[in-house]
Amino acid sequence: QKKKKTSPSFFQLDGGKKLVKIIAYCLMPTHIHLALQQLEDGGISKYMNLILHSYSNYFNLKYKRKGPLWEGRFKSVLVKDEQQLIHLTRYIHLNPVTAYLVNHPQDWRYSSYKEYLGITSKKERICDYSEFLDIEKTSYQRFVKDQIEYQRELRIIKNITLE
Repeated sequence: QKKKKTSPSFFQLDGGKKLVKIIAYCLMPTHIHLALQQLEDGGISKYMNLILHSYSNYFNLKYKRKGPLWEGRFKSVLVKDEQQLIHLTRYIHLNPVTAYLVNHPQDWRYSSYKEYLGITSKKERICDYSEFLDIEKTSYQRFVKDQIEYQRELRIIKNITLE
């Protein structure tokens, strides 16, 4: 009998129970952005705990160091509707552009943006947003691209007001 294929282990606990669905992500040099759907009570907190502690342990072993890597606890926000979610995904996907790490979001290899554009193969995809968003790839690309300068300006204003 053929064994049923399961999701990658970073989505679930040892018992195979999924904690979250990843809707969008962007890994930045100093932080990460995730849009997640919680699949069980406390699932996001458990998932983040596993991810952040696992990476800290890996990093500390690799570089022969001790102590925490992250400042404080992760921040979470409840997304209330599709409109808020689509804007959140754009914010997430524009992060490397806003930080001037790349000029175009598709040039950042550590985000789900290419998944949203249908550029990645099905094997490489880890996001599942079909339940929440009906994305037409060309429209989404324009939606993201049209806000690059605005998001960069907001970052400047945010930095000025916090100083």
